[in-house]
Parts: sequence; structure tokens; C-alpha cells
Amino acid sequence: MNSPPKVLIDLNVVLDVLQRREPHFQDSARVLALAETGRIGAKLAAHSWTTLFYLYQRDQSAAAARSRITELLQFLEVATVDQRVIEQALNLPYPDFEDAVQMMAAVRSRMDYLVTRNVRDYRDGLLPVLKPGELIAALEQGI
Repeated sequence: MNSPPKVLIDLNVVLDVLQRREPHFQDSARVLALAETGRIGAKLAAHSWTTLFYLYQRDQSAAAARSRITELLQFLEVATVDQRVIEQALNLPYPDFEDAVQMMAAVRSRMDYLVTRNVRDYRDGLLPVLKPGELIAALEQGI
């Protein structure tokens, strides 16, 4: 039996679900459901967790943010962001440094895909970058 594809999920996909952002909510929720059911192995970059906490507690409360992150940690792992990831990200030709860090966190974690709504920000990626709907379609075709 093949192991499930390994996917680094960009924070915007998680926020689409938590903030019920349309028109992206449905596809993003399906990606998180795929992670929760083990159909994909999924990680969120370490720096995304801190941003998630900040944004969630700003709109809700610190207790709600802790609770939500605890729930997400049941099926989303943490992709390491260390000195090597940062140094390698500095060498990527991306205009947005955070995107470069996402890409290097995915590469260093040996992910198969990076899933984001901002695929244009990852041109010439070191690994395939898919929108949530594209990942769903690819899985339905048996990747």
C-alpha cells in the first residue's frame, strides 16, 4: 500500500476554514478533512502556528486560540523552521520572504506538495505547488 502524499499547507488554507472565507471555504475545508482522516500527511510550518495563534486570539480569545491549535495539532504536524531553512529561503528568488520560508520548510520536511491559494507566488518552486481544489482533483485521479 502506498503512503499518503505529504503536503505542507499554507496558513491561508487554514484561515479560509477558521474564518469561513468564501469562495475558498469548501475546498480548503476538504483539504483539512483529508489531513484529519489521514488521506494526506499534512504539516503547517512552525512560523505559521504563531501567526495563527495571534490572528485567532485577536478575533476570539487566547483560550480559544489555544483550544483551536490543540485541535489542529491532532492532525497537522509542525514543519521545522530552523536556521538552515531561513538561510536557504534567503537564497530563493521570491519577492515575499515568508513564501520562501514556506517553500524551504516544505522541501526540508520532504513534502510532496505545497498547498496554497497563492500559487503565483511560488513560480519556479522546488516542489509542486497546488491550490486546494487542484490537490483534491489530483487525489481523485489517484496521485
